[in-house]
Amino acid sequence: MTRRAALLVAFAAVAVPVSILPAQTTAAGRVVRPGPADSVPLAGARVLLHRVARDVQGPIDSVLTDAGGRFRFRFRADTAVLYLLSVRHGGIEYFSPPVRTTAQPPDSAIQLVAYDTSSTAPIAVEARHIVVPRAGEDGSRAVLDLIVLRNDGTLTRVAPDARRPTWTMTLPPGTGEMEVGESDFSAEGVVRDGDSVKVVAPLGPGQKQLSLAYAVVPTRGRLEFAMGPNAAPVNVLVEERDARVLGGTLTPMDSQVIEGRTLRRWTGQVPAGGIISVAFAGASLLPAWQVLAALVLPVALVLAVAAWRLLRRPAVVAPADSRDRLLDLIATLDARYAGREGDTPADEWQRYVADRTALMRRLETALAASEPRRYV
Repeated sequence: MTRRAALLVAFAAVAVPVSILPAQTTAAGRVVRPGPADSVPLAGARVLLHRVARDVQGPIDSVLTDAGGRFRFRFRADTAVLYLLSVRHGGIEYFSPPVRTTAQPPDSAIQLVAYDTSSTAPIAVEARHIVVPRAGEDGSRAVLDLIVLRNDGTLTRVAPDARRPTWTMTLPPGTGEMEVGESDFSAEGVVRDGDSVKVVAPLGPGQKQLSLAYAVVPTRGRLEFAMGPNAAPVNVLVEERDARVLGGTLTPMDSQVIEGRTLRRWTGQVPAGGIISVAFAGASLLPAWQVLAALVLPVALVLAVAAWRLLRRPAVVAPADSRDRLLDLIATLDARYAGREGDTPADEWQRYVADRTALMRRLETALAASEPRRYV
C-alpha cells in the first residue's frame, strides 16, 4: 500500500466516526443571589451539569463560578436527552430551565438564582380549594384540600428543627387517613402530627401548591375547616344540594362537574383565624370512622386529579422545586431497582419501568412548561 493510500485509509477511519458525533453545545451564564436592592453574583459556587435520559440521570460535569458568578460548559449534547444545571446554596439545590441543545445561538445567558435561607420568612396562603363529596357507606367523606402557599420575599423559608416546620395547618376534627396528592412537595416533605399537617420542605420564593386527600366523619352533621393565621380566598365544592356552607364572605355560586359528579360551589374571602363550616341537612351524629383507607381514599385520589386540573389557578411556581422533586423521585426509584432486574420479580420490575417512564414524562412536561429565567 502506498503512503498516500495509507493516509486516506487512516483519515477515513477517523473522519467517519467524528462526522456522526453531535456538535458541541455551550451552556453558560451566571449564578446570582438576590440582595436587598439587586441581585449579586455568587462567586466560588459549584455548578453541576445534569444529563436526564429515560434510562438514567445524573450529573456529568461541574465547574466553579468565577468572581463575577460566571460559568461555562462545553459538551456534546444528545438531542434525545434533557440537560439541566444546578447549584447548591444554603443546603438547597436550585435548578435551571432545560439547556437549549438544538437552537442557535448557544444557550449562553442562563441565570441560576440561589436564595439565602431564613427560618422566619413569612408564608401566606394565596388560595384554598376544598372539595367535599357525598358520604361513603360508613358516613365518612373523602375530602380534597388544595392549598396554594406564597412566599413573596427573596429568602427561602426553611425549618429550623423538627418542632418548627416551614408551614402548618390544622385538619378538621374527625379526620382519619390522609395522603399527599399531586403537589409541589414530595410526600416526605409533608408530615402529619395528630391533627396537624406540617410542611418540613423548604419554601422558596414564589407559589407552591399542596394537595391533601383525607377521610373525615362530620361531627354533629357538620365539618369545620380552620383557616389558620392567614386570610385567603376560598372555594368550597359540596356534592349534596341541601348542604350549607358558612364562613367569611362565602357565597353560593355556580356548579362544577368533576368525574361525572355535580358539586355546588361557594366562593369568598375567609379571615385569619376564621372557620369554614359545612352543615349537612338531616344529618345525625355519626359513629366513629372505620376502614377509611379501603373505602374512601381511592375516591379521594380520583377526585384529586380531576379537581386539581379544574380548580388550580395559574401560578408562578418555582420550576426548580418541581424539577427537584421529580428528579428525587426518579433517583429514589433508580437507587432501589436500577441494575437489579434479575433479582426483582417480573411484575414489580414492570411497575418500576412504568413508574419511571411516567415520572420522566412528567419531568419533560414540567421542563417544557418552564419559563426561562434570564438576565439582560
